[in-house]
Amino acid sequence: MHIHILGICGTFMAGIAAIAKAQGHKVTGCDLNVYPPMSTQLEQLDIKITEGYDVKQVEIKPDIFIVGNVITRGNPLIESILNQQLKYQSGPQWLYENILYNKWVLAVAGTHGKTSTTAMLAWILEANGLAPGFLIGGIPNNFNVSARLPISNNKNSPTFFVIEADEYDTAFFDKRSKFIHYHPNTLILNNLEFDHADIFENIEHIEKHFHHLIRTIPNIGKIIFNNDSLSIKKVLKQGCWSEVENFGSMGKWTYQKINENKFEVHFQKKSQGILEWNLIGHHNAQNALAAIAAAKHVGISSDKAISALSKFKNVKKRMELLESIKEINIYDDFAHHPTAIKTTLEGLRSKIGRGRILTIIEPRSNTMKLGEMKDNLLKSLKEADIIFCFSKNLSWDAKKLFKDIPNATVMTDIEELAHKISISCRPGDNIIFMSNGEFSGLQNKVVRLLKSE
Repeated sequence: MHIHILGICGTFMAGIAAIAKAQGHKVTGCDLNVYPPMSTQLEQLDIKITEGYDVKQVEIKPDIFIVGNVITRGNPLIESILNQQLKYQSGPQWLYENILYNKWVLAVAGTHGKTSTTAMLAWILEANGLAPGFLIGGIPNNFNVSARLPISNNKNSPTFFVIEADEYDTAFFDKRSKFIHYHPNTLILNNLEFDHADIFENIEHIEKHFHHLIRTIPNIGKIIFNNDSLSIKKVLKQGCWSEVENFGSMGKWTYQKINENKFEVHFQKKSQGILEWNLIGHHNAQNALAAIAAAKHVGISSDKAISALSKFKNVKKRMELLESIKEINIYDDFAHHPTAIKTTLEGLRSKIGRGRILTIIEPRSNTMKLGEMKDNLLKSLKEADIIFCFSKNLSWDAKKLFKDIPNATVMTDIEELAHKISISCRPGDNIIFMSNGEFSGLQNKVVRLLKSE
């Protein structure tokens, strides 16, 4: 079968492409924004990408068009598909019907930490011989691909699939959250805050969609939830028909910090072992607890899960150390929601102590562009010694927001910004780029400037 994917370079749709290709389908696709790491993954899979949405793409006559949620009415290609009554489907629906329907699905949902936790859980299963399939919204360094089919063929045991369960909408013709299609047996609810202001009206609207997910979990399934999230507790109180298990403060799963990279895992106040790894921050310790609990639900003991996580290598663009140049550490991170920015910077501060942190942010998500959280953005940057904001395509005035912050600079020219960053840093500094996109290649521009000085 020939599948043509609209919006193929998104993290989810690129995963669909990889899985469909592995199934033996011919896969092509199109997108407007083609950039690493997903473009690199697609290139390595020899998947042809057409830039843009020209109507001539209907002439390649695929068996089906898979439509990403980036596609809206008015897009010339989708208008042509509709006018000609060609076969189309959403990515989540295709995934369920072709891959997930007969698997034991382990899903990770929540506002923050989905990608990291999904990668942790997939790695625990992999390290313990379960060879799961997975689809992750990033590229985990333990696998170097964002998605794959399950490898296990043991007919006497379930076939497992680990998936990042995003609450964003499915497609222009299906406004339900993507995760409603996945039908998991094991569900992690990491946390829940207001986000995606372009599709959700308020936190109650998001809670309603999360409860739709709760309704799909069988009573033999398990929901593992963050005991510190009031919104998740509100969701569960709306009705729950499955076993529940909590982690976090006063939960069944807790941890005791030993140092920044080492903590002891507890279940019902009994030690399960000590995890020492390269990740930092309270948020990652919480993610680990959730992954360990979910792995236990499919038969992996806590000590084996902890052992696997000691070899976990994180995900690209999650506090990824790009370079160390002249004693300057340069990190790349996906954080774009104020809470994620805050927890990431706090983790870095705990790691480096008094060293300077230069934080470069790009308010790029639809929520941030709309200005829904700009006041919280200021509070999230408390640990930054120097702040640079790239303020392209915002509906609000970033210079006005940062006008009373003496260590903040707002710029719209990417070349000038790269130069300003390069001359502002000194040995011992830590530069962290925070964006959910490719940041116009700013990271590489700064690296080149620092190397040339």
